[in-house]
Parts: sequence; structure tokens; C-alpha cells
Amino acid sequence: MKQVNKVDITVQTQYLKNQIPDKDKYVFAYKISIQNNSQQSIQLINRYWLITDGNGKKTEVHGAGVIGEKPHIQPGDSFQYTSGAVLDTPVGTMQGYYEMQREDGERFQAAINVFSLAVPNVLN
Repeated sequence: MKQVNKVDITVQTQYLKNQIPDKDKYVFAYKISIQNNSQQSIQLINRYWLITDGNGKKTEVHGAGVIGEKPHIQPGDSFQYTSGAVLDTPVGTMQGYYEMQREDGERFQAAINVFSLAVPNVLN
């Protein structure tokens, strides 16, 4: 019987006002928490992001690990990190996945559901 990949990913976002003097750029921080609710340790191998700004411009980001790390997460443990994104518009979205590897060597994708990046009080 194939094991279900029990990984929960939560995201918190924050607009970083005055981060870039260029008035045509909007800087956001996002804090990710990856919770391993499976029976095996897992390792984050790669990441994929699809970033869409308010004009519909899409940017794809692929890379190894996150913030220079390929963390191992034990069963019941979590890993948190903070990173950022710069948009040309005051609103946008991000979504993607992490490519994970279980201790038995099997790889799987842990989905990161779409989340909003928005300057406070821009949306009604």
C-alpha cells in the first residue's frame, strides 16, 4: 500500500513598505512553515514557484532547496523560513510546490496552494 504524503504547508505574507525606493516596485515577505505529518523523514530537494502580478505577468522560479538549504524534516517536526518577492503591481499571487524525498528514496510534490500578495487596504 502506497503511503500518503502528509505534508502541510502554511504561508504568512507581509508587505515591506519602503523596502525599495523605486515607486514602481512592491516588496513582500512570505514566511513558510512545512509540517511533516508522515511516518518518514523527508528532505526538501527543489522548489517551484509561479508568481503572477496584478497585470497577469507570470514569472516561474525553479531551484534547489530553499534559502540555500535542503532541510531534512523528521516525522512530527516542521521547518520554517522567510523569503521574499518583488512585484511590479501592488497585488499578485504565488503558488507552487516543493519536490520532496522520503527516507525510502521516493520523491513526491508537496503543493503550495495559491496565496495573495497585497499592499494593505489596496483591495476592498
